[in-house]
Amino acid sequence: MKKLPLLLLVLTLLSCSNKERKCQDFKTGKFVFTQEIDGKKHTSTFVRTDSLQIETYNGKTDTASVRWVNDCEFILRKLHPKTMNERKAISMTILATEKNSYIFDYCFVGDSKKHRGTVTKLN
Repeated sequence: MKKLPLLLLVLTLLSCSNKERKCQDFKTGKFVFTQEIDGKKHTSTFVRTDSLQIETYNGKTDTASVRWVNDCEFILRKLHPKTMNERKAISMTILATEKNSYIFDYCFVGDSKKHRGTVTKLN
């Protein structure tokens, strides 16, 4: 009976273990990102190399530099911003990976309001 609380504690700690993230698998390739804004689905596709990300959204193409902070975190900065808001760098953190997708948090650098999304790798 005295061992029951200890057993529960061990089981709780084991269930909280972090799932392995294979972020290296998502550093380069072709991807698709879909999100819902005001009840409408918006989809963008992008190609990422070690240092660039070229994204197409609504028929418009943008290029951003990619700077990897570590295997699962990187900073995006548009190369040709047209507005002050586009000048802000975006911090991306890969939280979990699956076979061909990952879940990530993103926010403007210096901002605490994070957003979450899922990206699927096409190749």
